[in-house]
Amino acid sequence: MSKFAEPMSRLIDELKKLPGIGSKSAQRLAFHILRSSEDDAEALASAVRDLKAKLRLCSVCNNITDINPCVYCSSPTRNQKLVCVVEEPTNIAAIEKTRNYHGVYHVLHGSFSPLHGVGPEQLRIGNLLSRVAAGEIEEVILATNPTVEGEATASYLADHLKRQGLRVTRIAMGIPVGSDIEYTDEVTMLKAMEGRRDM
Repeated sequence: MSKFAEPMSRLIDELKKLPGIGSKSAQRLAFHILRSSEDDAEALASAVRDLKAKLRLCSVCNNITDINPCVYCSSPTRNQKLVCVVEEPTNIAAIEKTRNYHGVYHVLHGSFSPLHGVGPEQLRIGNLLSRVAAGEIEEVILATNPTVEGEATASYLADHLKRQGLRVTRIAMGIPVGSDIEYTDEVTMLKAMEGRRDM
């Protein structure tokens, strides 16, 4: 096995800590950075430093932001009475791509996972319940992932939110557009049948 100079080995080890990056990818990235200009390498290092120094969680919805409250929570054009609950900040981009949702968000930063010790106390549920208790929310859309953990999280939240007299809805799940019913698994087919609507 070839040995790299200590700075290269250190960079490779750090890059391997990133999700989806194995040894080979880390080496490729490290050598790419080495071959880059001084300005490009400094721009990358500066971007990482700025990310850690300037980003924080929105005090209202827990989205990652550089302003507080975030652009969604502070926007006068968004419907503040409609809240979409998602597991991670990255889920917001998928919803925004539709250009059809004009409410605000609430980010839980995970879902229930008893095997990993994640329960209600580890998720950012408290400030959602506070927002609801303030009485300015009319509907909460539960957009957690269609996994066992996501379903458990949605059920827990629905039970707590319905007690407040709120309208609580769940995103529809089922067969993706462009796919073939023949290859659909039982759970997806069941969700598609349960989520059917009038035409």
